[in-house]
Amino acid sequence: MNILIEKYKGIHPGIILERLLKKKAISQRPFALSIGEHPQTLNAITKGKRKLNIALALKIEEKLSLEEGSLALLQTYFDIKEEKSKAKQNTPDLTLLRKSLFWDTDISKIDWQKKSIAVIKRVFERGNAIEMEEIKRFYKSDQIKKALDQTVRKPYTIYKNKENT
Repeated sequence: MNILIEKYKGIHPGIILERLLKKKAISQRPFALSIGEHPQTLNAITKGKRKLNIALALKIEEKLSLEEGSLALLQTYFDIKEEKSKAKQNTPDLTLLRKSLFWDTDISKIDWQKKSIAVIKRVFERGNAIEMEEIKRFYKSDQIKKALDQTVRKPYTIYKNKENT
């Protein structure tokens, strides 16, 4: 199974399970019932929408005559891959940005690169000094300049015409 582990390392074990079931011509529903699981649970796992817990992995491995722990190990490698990809995502330090600054969206789901112009504009229009400094640290200065150049600033004060005074 070590070759199989290396081959499928980082792939959700449910996808591997679905392939194995197809290869052995076993339908998901009867298989799920045969191991005492709900078919919906097995379906969610094979679609990669749900994690494969160890107890279920052991049941599946026993029923399919797989090496013990192989599916659980694949789940672990998949979790490691997911965690590494989260760490690589560049996000500003969210502890320095008030959630109220982004009241209209979930701050944890913002794509900071695609929405950089909107983020920069909002922070520079409504943010405090700490938030502005964090945005300056996170984005390149040319990105900030580009975003702020696109901002239309309206004056908040009314200037008196000297001729009418």
